[in-house]
Amino acid sequence: MTSCAVCSHCNHEEFCLKNAAHFVAARGRTPATRTREQFATLPEAEAFGAAIGDGRTMIYAVTNLGHSAHITNA
Repeated sequence: MTSCAVCSHCNHEEFCLKNAAHFVAARGRTPATRTREQFATLPEAEAFGAAIGDGRTMIYAVTNLGHSAHITNA
C-alpha cells in the first residue's frame, strides 16, 4: 500500500474511500506479527474487526492504483 500526492483536491482519506477497490483489515504491532485480510466492502472489514472485539484492527481503503488510507479501527 502506498500514499499518494495525486489527490490534493480533496482529503486523502476521502479520496481513497470514494475510490476504494477493496479494504484491508490489518492487525499486529510489528511486521513479524502483522496479519492482513482483504475484503470487498468496508462493512465486511469492520465485521472482521468487530468479531475480534478489541478495537485494534486497522481498516484501510485501497484504490486500484495501490493508494491507501487508514479509515477506521474496528
